[in-house]
Amino acid sequence: MTRLQHFGWFFSRGFGPQAWGRADYRWGYEWYRPELYVQAVQQLEQAGLDLVILEDALSIGNPSTIDLRTRQAYGGPKHDPLLLVPYLLNATKHLGFTPTINPVATPPYLAARQAATLHHLSGGRYGMNVVTDVASSRHFGVPPLAHDGAYDRASEWLDVVKKLWHSWGEGAYVNDTETWHFADGSKIDAFQHKGEYYDVTGPLNAIPFDDGDPVIVSPGGSPRGIAFAGANSEVQLALAPLDVSSVAGYRQRVIDAATDAGRTAASIKTLFVFKPEIVSSREEVDRIVAASEDPTDAELHAILLGQSSDLETDLTGLDWDRPVNPDAVFGDHVSRGSIKGLLAGASSFEDHTLRELLRRHARKGRAADRTGWVGTAGDIADYIEEFGEVAGNDGFIFSGDLHPTTVHRFLDQLVPELRHRGLLRTEYGDGNLRANLTEF
Repeated sequence: MTRLQHFGWFFSRGFGPQAWGRADYRWGYEWYRPELYVQAVQQLEQAGLDLVILEDALSIGNPSTIDLRTRQAYGGPKHDPLLLVPYLLNATKHLGFTPTINPVATPPYLAARQAATLHHLSGGRYGMNVVTDVASSRHFGVPPLAHDGAYDRASEWLDVVKKLWHSWGEGAYVNDTETWHFADGSKIDAFQHKGEYYDVTGPLNAIPFDDGDPVIVSPGGSPRGIAFAGANSEVQLALAPLDVSSVAGYRQRVIDAATDAGRTAASIKTLFVFKPEIVSSREEVDRIVAASEDPTDAELHAILLGQSSDLETDLTGLDWDRPVNPDAVFGDHVSRGSIKGLLAGASSFEDHTLRELLRRHARKGRAADRTGWVGTAGDIADYIEEFGEVAGNDGFIFSGDLHPTTVHRFLDQLVPELRHRGLLRTEYGDGNLRANLTEF
């Protein structure tokens, strides 16, 4: 039976040069000004999406990768997405915004106060995409942590943030205009937290929420990352092979983690990152897929530059015709998920040369036969509908830059098709982001 799905947009380039390297850049938008993003998010709201997740990277890279990351503006520069959010909230009425917040960069008291302010200003449409990037620690004078240690720190950080949000207890906010009694200080908790990573004293200098806390989003598909999501998040931003068994298995692991943390399956939505290539005809699909089977060295090199940026590791000096030794190439700062992503679905590094892995990244498949994501709007809608019905999927996060032309390429034909099938909302309710995520 067809059921509504949740959809969002992963602002994958971050607050950086949108459309750089494409002719779209010549539309003439200034990427560091708000107008570009305001136009794009208004289109996303018209399309009925629930939220926009704003990617961020605190660091422009280490000395060996700075040029790689900036030469084509792939990994930098990036301005602070939190400071863009008020412009986006002011331009919309229903869409939620969850900028990336990193515990290594933002102390819990500051994060809690900023979130409380934006949550109140927006009528409950603010949230946080909590990430555990450890490579940026050097910019903040903080010792780097191993993968699981970074999650331990993030867990403590979020516990303190939530305790600050709730430091105004029941009845503390009086707001009585007859007696001019604003608050009852005896019900405000001046707690002291002394943990492994943080030493914080409450209470928070902000009024409490009456419509739920800001929504927490988290990425991370490792066992520790899924456990973090199960305990803390309303949305798990999921990266996984988009086949029915993988999606169903991943979603079940998230639900199990939520259950283990004393929460319900309904308390968290697993939304899978999806980047379809939508074209007008099956003939065009065939042409694109056929062309991808024989990529040029220049196309492979562009993929290699992107992987080098994502992995914060210069891969350009490696021999393309030999396998990659991940233990020798990647440092502890590189996420296991990113390293696995380089495999592009291959079983192991030992069995494939780097050239073969790059060719796997270049290769495209047809959505119609489930070998890839190139298809007509109908093909992609079939794909989405199948995952909702067979895998019980909660929905998808489209991934792309936040340029109006990108939004149109993704959604012009797809939105009408999804709405025709009853998969995409046609209107919003009266609630905030949390309510939008839980109304179906």
